[in-house]
Amino acid sequence: MTDFAIAAIPREENGRRASRRLRRTGMVPAVLYGDNKAAMGLSIEARLLRKLLADERAYTHVIALEFPKGKETALIRDIQMHPYKEEVLHMDFMRVHAGETVRLHVPIHFLNESTCAGIKAGGVLHRALTDVEVEAPVDRLPEAIEVDIAKLEKGESLHLSQISLPAGVILIPLQHEDDKEIVSIHSPRTGAEAEETPEAAE
Repeated sequence: MTDFAIAAIPREENGRRASRRLRRTGMVPAVLYGDNKAAMGLSIEARLLRKLLADERAYTHVIALEFPKGKETALIRDIQMHPYKEEVLHMDFMRVHAGETVRLHVPIHFLNESTCAGIKAGGVLHRALTDVEVEAPVDRLPEAIEVDIAKLEKGESLHLSQISLPAGVILIPLQHEDDKEIVSIHSPRTGAEAEETPEAAE
């Protein structure tokens, strides 16, 4: 069920001061929760974490957290980044097990942009969504939702209800009758049109 694994160490100290001390040693504080078990503090070596997160698949795949005594399987639930450095400050992991159904935000990948009919006709691509929440068995979570826009013409758009999904995957917005627009092709605005807009507003 797991494609990724990373070493983790249980930690007893919590709080901001303890976290700062931990970061100074090259470790990242984290928490593991879920599956009706008590939340557990842990730490992960920053160097190993950077290597893990460099692979986009890690965000939607089950990860084995390997402790000195045993291991837990989990999904990444939240990542707190430094305001201006490429540095992870804290992470949340959620316990999962085989056969469990989970909800997770996955990225949307647009295919065939270079051959898109609307773009070739001079249209401008507008990505309305970059990710979407899905529900699926943990072993069927897609790495991404792929949307083929090759045939999308200028003035057209695609909504969630129009895309194909892998077996067992459900789009959460559609469960709430929220058929969000994913992508559209607009005509480029000319200089004259841009100048007229403020006047029209008046």
